[in-house]
Amino acid sequence: MSKGNNMIKVRSENIIYFVTVCGFFIGFMFCIVNINEPTDILFYTLEITLFFYLLAHVAVMNFVDVESSGQHKFKHSEYEDISSYFIREIEEREEKMNILLRPLKKDAPQVVRRKKRHDGSYKKKAA
Repeated sequence: MSKGNNMIKVRSENIIYFVTVCGFFIGFMFCIVNINEPTDILFYTLEITLFFYLLAHVAVMNFVDVESSGQHKFKHSEYEDISSYFIREIEEREEKMNILLRPLKKDAPQVVRRKKRHDGSYKKKAA
């Protein structure tokens, strides 16, 4: 939670979760007091929970400013500095690998490919 303008801002998901759980317990208590059949208790508890879930979505949709509560400051310059650092590191490592692989490329045997002629015979061709 963050404080801004002397108000505590609550995320919209937390409001939905809280109201849904409250709806579950309210529905469960209502069903225990008024209904005797176990299947009816389960059905009406789920129905009341769904009602509270939908009510929470309507309340969040109408009364909570989701756009301003979910924003965070994106530090573009910090992101660019970190990205540049990683790019330099990768380039340095790539150069080190090229230096290490250069002697291996000189000593590697030359691969000979065979190319098929029109008459079915093969012609040797250096790679």
